[in-house]
Amino acid sequence: MNQYKKVAFYTLGCKLNFSETSTIARGFEKGGYAKVDFDEHADIYIINTCSVTDNADKKCKQIVKKARKQNPDAFVAIIGCYAQLKPQEIAAIEGVSLVLGANEKFNILEHVENIDKADSTKIFEGAIDQVNIFHPSFSYGDRTRTFLKVQDGCDYSCSFCTIPLARGKSRSNTIAQTMKVAQEVAESDAREIVLTGVNIGDFGKNNDEDFLGLVKELDQLKNIDRIRISSIEPNLLTGEIISFVAQSQKFVPHFHVPLQSGSPEILKAMRRRYKREIYTDRVEKIKTSMPHCCIGVDVIVGFPGETEELFMETYNFLTELNISYLHVFTYSERDNTHAIELGGIVNPSDRAKRSKMLHILSDKKRRAFYEQNIGAETTVLFEAERDGEMMYGFTENYVKVKTPYNEALANQIVKVKLTEIDRDGIVKCSF
Repeated sequence: MNQYKKVAFYTLGCKLNFSETSTIARGFEKGGYAKVDFDEHADIYIINTCSVTDNADKKCKQIVKKARKQNPDAFVAIIGCYAQLKPQEIAAIEGVSLVLGANEKFNILEHVENIDKADSTKIFEGAIDQVNIFHPSFSYGDRTRTFLKVQDGCDYSCSFCTIPLARGKSRSNTIAQTMKVAQEVAESDAREIVLTGVNIGDFGKNNDEDFLGLVKELDQLKNIDRIRISSIEPNLLTGEIISFVAQSQKFVPHFHVPLQSGSPEILKAMRRRYKREIYTDRVEKIKTSMPHCCIGVDVIVGFPGETEELFMETYNFLTELNISYLHVFTYSERDNTHAIELGGIVNPSDRAKRSKMLHILSDKKRRAFYEQNIGAETTVLFEAERDGEMMYGFTENYVKVKTPYNEALANQIVKVKLTEIDRDGIVKCSF
C-alpha cells in the first residue's frame, strides 16, 4: 500500500515538458498511484516547471499556492528547468517538499517514496555538466496528437537563453532506439506524432547520425497517419529535409522555424547561428516546393539594444516574408546569461507596444494564410474534446477548423472542403 494514493500533475512551458510529465505520470500509475486532475484533492502534487521567461517563475509560485489550497497537507514536488536553475529559491516557497533538477526528475517516484514530508525541503539538483543521459518521453492519453521527445539539451549559447543551463548538452538516442519508442506510440490510439526536443535539428550528433536519417525512418512507421516537426533552427533545416517532407506521405507541410529578430545587428548580439539571408532562403525553399505549407516563426521583442529603428527592421522583414503566424516573446532578463550584461535596456512600455504590434501582424498573417486555403479540399484530424456545441481540428498544414460536435468524428481524419472564416478567425468546413 502506498503512503500516498492520489497524484496530480501540472506542466508549465513547452511541448517537451508535456511529453516528460506524461512519461513520469505513467511511472506513478505503474507504481500503483491514481492520477487525478490538478484541481482535485491529491496526496502529491508534481509541478514541471519552465524558466524561459520571468513569468514562468512567478507562475510556479502561483501553482504551488493552488496545490496547497486543494490540500494543505499535500506533498509538493517541483521538477524541470526552474528547479535546475534556482533550486534554493524554489525550496524557500512555503509548502514545497522536494526539488529535483535535470538529472533526478525521472527518478521522482523513488524520491517521493523515500522522503518523509515532515522533513525539511529536500533538494537534488546536481551540476548541469553532469547531465548526459537521454530519457525518451512521449505524451499519451491527453489528446489526439502525441508529443514524442527525440532530443534534449542544447550546445548553442544564445545570449538570452537559460536552456543549456537548465537541460545540459545536446543528446539523443540512436535512430533504432527512437524508432522503438515511436512504435510504442503508434500502437496507441494517437493519429499524429509531433516531434519535439530542445534543438531537434541536432538529433544524432552524439551518435554519428542526423535528423534527416530519423525523418526517413519515421516515414516508414506503421499505424501513424501524420508526423509533424515542432520547431527546428533555420541553419539546421536543410534543403534535403525540406525536399523529403515535400514528397512524404506522413510528414505534414508545416514548419516552425525560430527567427528571434529580423535585424542583423540584433541577431549578432543574440549570438544566433545564422544570418537573416539564410532565413529568407529557407522560407523561399519551403514555399517553392510546398506553396500551401504553414510556416510559424518565433520572435523576441525588447532585446537589449533594440532601438525603434532596429525593431522596425524586424517588423518590416516579417511583413514581407511569406509566413503564416508568429509566436511573440517579450524579452525578460535571465540570470547567468550574456544578454543581461548588455546595455541598451528597452523600457517595459516599449516592449509591450512592440509585442502588440507583432501580435496584430501575426493575426493578419494567419488570416491571409487561411484565406489562401478557402475552397481547398483537404483532411482534418478532429480533436476528441467538445467545446459547447462545437469541435475543432487541424488540417495537415495547420489550419484550425471547426464543425458542430459529432462524436463519430472524434480522433478521426476526415476529408473536408474549407468554406469560410468565421468571426473568431477559425475556418468552417463542409463534408
